[in-house]
Amino acid sequence: MKNIILGFAFLSVLSINAQEVVKEIEKVTQAIEDTTRVNGWTKKGEIIFLFNQSSFSNWLAGGENNFSGNLGLNYDFNYKSEDWSWDNKIIASYGLLQTQNAEFEKKTDDRLELNSLAGKKAWGLWYYSFFVNFRTQFTQGYNYSNDINGKEIREEFTNFMSPGYLTFGPGLLWKKRDDFKFNLAPLTSKMTFVDDSYTSVPGYVDGTYFGVDANKNFRYELGFYASGYYKFNLFENVSAENILSLYSNYLEDPQNVDLDYQLNIVMTINKWLTTNFSFQTIYDDNAFRGFQVRQVFGLAVKYGF
Repeated sequence: MKNIILGFAFLSVLSINAQEVVKEIEKVTQAIEDTTRVNGWTKKGEIIFLFNQSSFSNWLAGGENNFSGNLGLNYDFNYKSEDWSWDNKIIASYGLLQTQNAEFEKKTDDRLELNSLAGKKAWGLWYYSFFVNFRTQFTQGYNYSNDINGKEIREEFTNFMSPGYLTFGPGLLWKKRDDFKFNLAPLTSKMTFVDDSYTSVPGYVDGTYFGVDANKNFRYELGFYASGYYKFNLFENVSAENILSLYSNYLEDPQNVDLDYQLNIVMTINKWLTTNFSFQTIYDDNAFRGFQVRQVFGLAVKYGF
């Protein structure tokens, strides 16, 4: 964690020192966007395969053969006219780790997220808006432990649409560009879906599984939602994408603000190779009373379209 904090501090210093360069790059980026729109639409995406492998033979210091791979998709398709703005993003990733002596393969990543944000021009850079966000995972998630003989065992804890989150509501959007905007939505509905087999076990206590009560498969919240998106270039071949969302539930414990922050740094080596660093932290006291942290770093093969 210390190394991560130092890394963020280093990147922050670089960002401050390069502000003037960033401003010039942003102007060029906007000019490119204006010339690549077709019938109001801009579309851009990439598929990334990130991998890591370690192998040992008679290595006295110790070590275990392992291989891990992550496959990811990041796709944007946005529409803009004089009075309307409609931004859409799909984020999907899945990864597995296999070690030589482990009983099971383990996931290194598993997420599916869809975002849609529509706006009607109000004044200046402000739009009347409506947004939809959907999040879930692809496959089962497990809790791992050892039995009395020391053998590794696992117990299923999550699955596709368990949990699944659907968040939507009207608001106000401030948008300077596709890569710099924030949205405020004071009447946002948040729905949490789960498989009721998890909430129907004997002795289940209301709210312990993602906030859902016993024998139920659904939780509804009404609250305030704020989100922001900022993507810029640290250097000519290094981009930093920041995605932040905050949510406060009016109906229960509004002081407990849910947070989801994602940082994606990509250093382009050539057309096909990149070095990727992804960091995500989530705070949602209905899921876990503490910060969930995900970090992925490695060399990736990229296909852009």
